Amino acid sequence: MSISQSLDLPVTGMSCASCAGRVEKALRALPGVQSASVNLASESAHVVFEGAAQDTLMAAAAMQAVKKAGYAVPQERFRLGISGMSCASCVGRVEKALRSVPGVASAAVNLAGESAEVSAPLGSVDAAQLIAALRKAGYEARPFDDAGTDAAPAIAQRAEATAKALARERNLALLTLALAAPFVGGMIASLLGHHDLMLSPLVQFLIATPVQFVLGWRFYRAGWSALRAGTGNMDLLVALGTTAAWGLSTWLWIAGLPHIEHGVVPHLYYEGSIAIIAFVRLGKWLEARARGQTAAALQALLRLRPTTARRRRADGSEETVETALLQPGDLLLLRAGEAFAADGIVVEGHGSVDESMLTGESLPVDKQPGDTVRAGTINRDGLLVVQIEAIAGETMLARILRLVESAQMAKPPVQQLVDRISSIFVPVVLFIALVTFALTFTLNGGNVEIALLHAIAVLVIACPCALGLATPAALMVGTGVAAKHGILIRDAGALEQARDLRLVAFDKTGTLTEGRPVVAALHAMNGDVAALLRFAAALQVGSQHPLAAAIRARAGTVALPPVQDFRDFAGRGVCGTVEGRHLLLGNVRLLQEHGIDAAPLRAQAEEQAGQGRTVSWLADDHSKQLLGLFAFGDEPRATSAAAIARLKQMGLRVAMLSGDSFAAANAVAARLGIDEVRAGLLPEDKAAVLAQLRNDIGGDIAMVGDGVNDAPALAASDLGIAMGSGTDAAMQTAGITLMRGDPLLVADAIDIARATDTRIRQNLGWAFAYNVIGIPLAAFGLLDPVLAGGAMAFSSVSVLANALLLRRWRPTTIVRQEARP
Repeated sequence: MSISQSLDLPVTGMSCASCAGRVEKALRALPGVQSASVNLASESAHVVFEGAAQDTLMAAAAMQAVKKAGYAVPQERFRLGISGMSCASCVGRVEKALRSVPGVASAAVNLAGESAEVSAPLGSVDAAQLIAALRKAGYEARPFDDAGTDAAPAIAQRAEATAKALARERNLALLTLALAAPFVGGMIASLLGHHDLMLSPLVQFLIATPVQFVLGWRFYRAGWSALRAGTGNMDLLVALGTTAAWGLSTWLWIAGLPHIEHGVVPHLYYEGSIAIIAFVRLGKWLEARARGQTAAALQALLRLRPTTARRRRADGSEETVETALLQPGDLLLLRAGEAFAADGIVVEGHGSVDESMLTGESLPVDKQPGDTVRAGTINRDGLLVVQIEAIAGETMLARILRLVESAQMAKPPVQQLVDRISSIFVPVVLFIALVTFALTFTLNGGNVEIALLHAIAVLVIACPCALGLATPAALMVGTGVAAKHGILIRDAGALEQARDLRLVAFDKTGTLTEGRPVVAALHAMNGDVAALLRFAAALQVGSQHPLAAAIRARAGTVALPPVQDFRDFAGRGVCGTVEGRHLLLGNVRLLQEHGIDAAPLRAQAEEQAGQGRTVSWLADDHSKQLLGLFAFGDEPRATSAAAIARLKQMGLRVAMLSGDSFAAANAVAARLGIDEVRAGLLPEDKAAVLAQLRNDIGGDIAMVGDGVNDAPALAASDLGIAMGSGTDAAMQTAGITLMRGDPLLVADAIDIARATDTRIRQNLGWAFAYNVIGIPLAAFGLLDPVLAGGAMAFSSVSVLANALLLRRWRPTTIVRQEARP
């Protein structure tokens, strides 16, 4: 009889007993669930399931079931720094240990960053449980970030710990290399015919033994932890291989003692064991250095925020305080050259602010009262007084740091294959080594020495490290350098999607255009333009839509009558009662839906649309009479045409989706060089149009947008790209977010995503090829154990070095600026 286990989940969104019943029904329908009960008062669910079911699978399935039922399970994320991992097999063991903790819904481990991210229902798991599970598996862990808090201190703490670990690895590597030098030198001399330069057997033993069991102790410790967990790792392979070489040498030396007295010195292999340990130690040091460089972009972001700020007291005096003591509503004073410590609004002063560290924009941005400033940006000139709106973990800088870290923790789809191979890699290598020993022993007349050397070479040439580092190393460098230039890659899957893109679809307003329309023309049926403007401005008094702002700006300070029965028609317009008249303001679709003829002003509308202007109509819904029209001009962004041309040079097709009329949309498309246009679309139409375009071209599609109305289209595309000047809804839906409203960044985002994906595939190709070629060479005796150890140590270094080449990547705008005379 299996032992039952239980799981407690918080559930939000329930309002009555029927809600609780629906949640219970959804949970009871899951395979393996024995019972489920929901407490409406405490907003929680208690699930009892069979002990054979995996906790992680059950937690994830339960959360998904609650979500499908129409409710939510609040989650919390834990970030842990992990020490003791050495290869891809370790990644699998750590993930398995974390997922074994009851309540854990998901766990992802990054070997290059030596970190893990765990997701669990709120309150079901604490960091102590996770750390205890990892210690039981043979690894040390520490929490370095709290979900929802400021990531900067955690990153600083990690950087300091990494620096100390790097110094220790360097010292141990140099010491081991110094002790190995006489052995390697003697081995080279022997190959050149100078056999008298090799150290005596006793001296070899006295040096090799502490190297093997003191400097090489880490391999035994980690290898033993792997064995206790029922698996294997790189450390186990190194420990077995070097111990075999040391043991063989010691046995040959003891057995040959009688012959040594007569001047016959047996050939020993201490140089093999000590050189392998030295090379692996050297490789680990270089690997640690490269790992530090992969996080360089994140460290650069971290250094942006100052540690202190000058705050204005209530009496007008100033005080210097630590940034941790700042609160929303505080007033900060910024002189020229000082960095902003928090997000806020300028309330006094004028100046220019350098935002390049967040957006990649090299030119300073002018700021005046009412403008937003971000933590980490720098006041270049002028004196500014800023009222704080967001502090610590809620600032844009902190959100970027969390976003980049989450992206670096993610695994692209190709990594799933690597994880499956890594899980069986070490057992397969051990099996190959045993077969190699048996066959070599048989084919060489029972010569243990030759058979053991071939088996040792197989053990030490195998390198799961390169497999484990291939993806996360490139991902860390790629996402980091992208963030440095204002491109945030939120989803690792976006890398592969960018590679397969065939077409990029743009929203028009606010994406290809400035998004700041002005009333360029207006026509009133009765000639009373002032009344027309007053009615329209009254309808739009509470709207945040750009066209509404344009009408209010044109109306100026005119007194506006109140509006009643206001209603918003998504993608079409608005209606409301003003001075007793039920008015409509919107596009021609809204007029058609209410049976109003636009013919009296159709000629004027077509003329305006032919100039690329957006037309809105004002009509009386009761009398079905047209009152007038407004034409809005919204100029294309300065870089839109160049962005379209660049995408075409990259072999991509470009389309534009717009809710505007065909005439207005086609006029803008013609100016920008876009051939494919879909106009007159409602927000819900864009997803269907994307599906149609996908079928037409037979490939993946990217959607670029910036507004709330774009969120469904971004989600429906293969790759959503949100412009940084847009809304949070668009950014949360997109796989890539651009931190400034520059269409040229779209091509840059696709380029860096493709470059990162290419490095990942190159790394994986090298790692697989290295093992596929190296292991057979070692098995057939064509590779000396010393050379095998050196090759293994440097295979992971080469993978990291290839990933670090991504640091050379630069956006097109910077390349063009540098190319100018």
